[in-house]
Amino acid sequence: MLIYNTTYQVEEGQESLFLVWLQEYYLPEIAKEGTLQAPRITRILSHREPGSSCFSVQFEVGDSASLHRWHREQGVGLNDEMLKIFKDKVVGFPTLMEVIE
Repeated sequence: MLIYNTTYQVEEGQESLFLVWLQEYYLPEIAKEGTLQAPRITRILSHREPGSSCFSVQFEVGDSASLHRWHREQGVGLNDEMLKIFKDKVVGFPTLMEVIE
């Protein structure tokens, strides 16, 4: 099993709007497709930059081929939607991790 994590740096003042967008749009859209499972949103408490907050969104995914297909078919569009709404006020970077135990 793999964990697909995206860490987001969110400009101060945008946190509430970003969390609402995640919970009411982003996660429900991902759930419709079904490749990514067990979503989790966390607040990152360490390594904070002044004037921003950081969040992590994690999903379980069976394999990297499924993740790649999801990214092509749905992920790019969701990222484009986020950019339209938040522009440069939210920046994210993905990490793919393998569960060892």
